[in-house]
Amino acid sequence: MREVALLSFVTLDGVMQSLTSRGDDPSDGFRAGGWGAPYWSVVMPHVYEEAMREPYDLLLGRRTYEAFAAHWRSAAENDPVGRRLNGGHKYVATRSTGVDLSWGPASMIGDVGAEVAALKSGDGPLIQVHGSADLIQSLVALDLVDEYRLWTFPVVVGGGKRLFERGGLGDLRLLRSEALENGVVMGVYRPV
Repeated sequence: MREVALLSFVTLDGVMQSLTSRGDDPSDGFRAGGWGAPYWSVVMPHVYEEAMREPYDLLLGRRTYEAFAAHWRSAAENDPVGRRLNGGHKYVATRSTGVDLSWGPASMIGDVGAEVAALKSGDGPLIQVHGSADLIQSLVALDLVDEYRLWTFPVVVGGGKRLFERGGLGDLRLLRSEALENGVVMGVYRPV
């Protein structure tokens, strides 16, 4: 059996949109892009140590897959994050056809509920979800997330895409937490 772990970066008010640069995702007129950039140099090494050292596959929405592919496929060979992201299998949730899956190995997923449930029932490494706000909403609603790995930044931006946009999650049990020197707090949770 495999598990799905959500890895996400959020503001204190729950926004996950456009973390590191203004242009990441300006949809719906979002103007607070780049809210996490001042914290990133401390956060990313911590994320690697806590959540990215062990092998895993990726489950991404199409837009996140395309953004990651554009950046990570040309990562330096000695970049441990790039090595891990480039080496794992990428499952791309999309309803679009003709998606370029050349950042591989990669496969398309059309029916998130059925296909992710099938992946979970098979053998293989942990499946991590990075970014992918719309996909996350579906996974949460379908009760397919086994673990939430969250880094909460000491920033409030108001509107934007929220991690738990639709709510309805229920109780979570805290497995571990840590406050970083720059005020970012990591919390790892599992549904009760």
